Amino acid sequence: MDAARRLTDDEGDDVRLPPGLRRVVSLVPSLTEAVAVSAPGLLVGATDWCTHPAGLDVARIGGTKNPSVEAICALRPDLVIANEEENRAPDLAALRAAGLPVWTTRVRDLDQALASLHRLLVDVLQLPCPDWLVAARQAWSFQPPACAVRAVAPIWRRPWMVLGRDTFAADLLRRLGVDLLPADAPDDPDRPGAPDRYPRLPLAELHSLGPELLLLPDEPYRFTATDGPDAFPGLPYALLDGRHLTWYGPSLAQAPAVLAAQLADRRRP
Repeated sequence: MDAARRLTDDEGDDVRLPPGLRRVVSLVPSLTEAVAVSAPGLLVGATDWCTHPAGLDVARIGGTKNPSVEAICALRPDLVIANEEENRAPDLAALRAAGLPVWTTRVRDLDQALASLHRLLVDVLQLPCPDWLVAARQAWSFQPPACAVRAVAPIWRRPWMVLGRDTFAADLLRRLGVDLLPADAPDDPDRPGAPDRYPRLPLAELHSLGPELLLLPDEPYRFTATDGPDAFPGLPYALLDGRHLTWYGPSLAQAPAVLAAQLADRRRP
């Protein structure tokens, strides 16, 4: 009989992986897609927000911020996959206390995302490296443009929140020739001395930054041509696909082409 394995996840936690790992629950939509596409049948549970791949037929265990520990335990998973930003620490602690191994990812840029995906799929789940991951590496293997456009990228309104520079989405945009504002984010109140990764700024302050372009993704807040540009009169804007901007999974292979086309399709309010 194969022995249990021990590996260290992205957070530095020691995770005991049972032999014959066959049942996985994912608490992260992008990782749900990555596992389901790479190993159909391995996934037994996912959140209500896990919308890809289309037609995913697994048990639903609640939201990313409020998963049902009881429902997850009832599925008898060999492993639960989570993310340190997307999921709450108390929920993950409750799952560990119930005796379930939890593998937590941490991603701040594209290189980390590609490495984290490889570790999860190949090292942890012991799958062959999927073709889409190879394609994603190739798709992003270009040099960023020398000149960048200065942009703000709101992700919420009431109050206004924007993408900060220390985020996965900001790294993708940088590689596509976008310099996100503000350049110097305020401190994160939860981590004194650390920049706020999603700064809350008054609308007047966003205007004062002097952006050349407004970027409006459709998640987590669904900005549209009639909801968002109205707050930035006269500023050119581009509508971006949130999945290709913020998910790290199979969509990464198409993301450069999709986002580049959307950035080129600049409109005016």
